[in-house]
Amino acid sequence: MSVAELAAQIGPSESWFARAFKHSTGETPHGWQQGLRITAAKAMLGSCDAALVEIAVATGFADQAHMTRAFRGVTGTTPAAWRRGHAG
Repeated sequence: MSVAELAAQIGPSESWFARAFKHSTGETPHGWQQGLRITAAKAMLGSCDAALVEIAVATGFADQAHMTRAFRGVTGTTPAAWRRGHAG
């Protein structure tokens, strides 16, 4: 769901919603949503043998490269490396 879609459900404008969201939570709507996607990707990486591209699509990323960039930005490592380090 985009910020515009969230704003349409909640507030009078996208910019108002984004400011109010950041004021309330300390992070932007996009950052919050990306955090949820990364958390979901971590759960899938640790619990199934699905291909990275499948996990990327299932968690709402445009493609595997998009997930890898976002994942590295949050965790400091790639999804594949994270999976190897957290294999149970």
